[in-house]
Amino acid sequence: MDFETWWLVFVPILFGLGWVAARVDFRQMMSETRTLPDSYFKGLNFLLNEEPDRAIDAFVEVAKLDPETTELHFALGSLFRRRGEMERAIRVHQSLLSRADLPVADRENAQFQIAQDFLKAGMLDRAEAAFEAVRETRFAIPAMRALIRIYESEHDWPRAIEAVRRLRALVDEPVPQLVHYQCEQAEGALQGKQPDFDRAGKALDEADNAIRKLGSGQQGMYASQARVASLRARVARMQGQSEQERAYLVSILNSAPDYVGLYATELLDSYRKLGRDAEGVAMLRSHYQQHPSLDIFNVLFRVLREQEGHLQAWAFARDALRAHPSLLGLDKMLEVELQDQGQNKEGADTVGVDQIIAGADLSLLRSLIHRHTQRLDRYSCSSCGFEARHFYWQCPGCNSWETYAPRRLEELK
Repeated sequence: MDFETWWLVFVPILFGLGWVAARVDFRQMMSETRTLPDSYFKGLNFLLNEEPDRAIDAFVEVAKLDPETTELHFALGSLFRRRGEMERAIRVHQSLLSRADLPVADRENAQFQIAQDFLKAGMLDRAEAAFEAVRETRFAIPAMRALIRIYESEHDWPRAIEAVRRLRALVDEPVPQLVHYQCEQAEGALQGKQPDFDRAGKALDEADNAIRKLGSGQQGMYASQARVASLRARVARMQGQSEQERAYLVSILNSAPDYVGLYATELLDSYRKLGRDAEGVAMLRSHYQQHPSLDIFNVLFRVLREQEGHLQAWAFARDALRAHPSLLGLDKMLEVELQDQGQNKEGADTVGVDQIIAGADLSLLRSLIHRHTQRLDRYSCSSCGFEARHFYWQCPGCNSWETYAPRRLEELK
């Protein structure tokens, strides 16, 4: 195509149009900037100078001067909630909800934000109602998760189960705590003077169904199996069915071997009721060789001390501690020995000098070791680090499920 000279006329015209457009945009930007209150720029300056308190005060002033600043209201509400100023956060979001001209998307967001305010403030009834109001919106999934937390804190297990099922309809993901909700229902049915065995059995059947839906290899499956088996053993024990109790507890050895230590005492008791003490001890000793744990060590040492005497118990302890050194194990062993010596002193008419010296030496040794093992004799949450002397299925610190390993801190190091 040939170039025509007269086309050059368009070059200055295009340049002029671009210059005019730039001037218009610049003037519009300057006009909008002048309309912003001085408090807005003061707030930005305070943020840049890392003075959040003064920045919040400045932005609050902007929100008062210009109620249409919706995004600024949302930002302020979130800031107040993070700082724990729940009353101010609730007021900010209520002011948004009171606006009749608020767009639907912003109204749903404000409803969800105020629900979080109520939850953090501990106003569970109002939080529940607010989350229910956004169940059919784009906030449905986080709202259902929040409702589950509320029902958990209220120990309202039937509603928690229903909420989990509604969540599963929205998102395809495993919910291992559903098993524990059923177990909590079973435990509730077994409490009181008149336990409801039928209700407990139905809840445990539902728990088994939930475990099967988790699938093999899923995290938490073994812990859930151990809890369900222990509760079935408890039902059998309360009904006087010793053989069934033993069978349920023995099943934990295969399905969840790491959790046997939590039920080692109940396991040996079930064998004792059937007159099969030696068989129970032999089986637990065999399990300890493959899956050593401090809880099993403590139970075996006490039982051997009672049934087979001092020498057999110490021989077991010596071999066990040589294979798996443990200050906690030594501490527990010395505790049992000192308790036994104390009982012997009370029943004896005369006590030899050598026994007094030996007892004093053991007491001194135990006090020195115990001072160093107190901080290790705890279970620890893998989610928040909360430490407890007792094992919990749900962490008291962060409310997470199955975050406690069935081993104490010393065993995890």
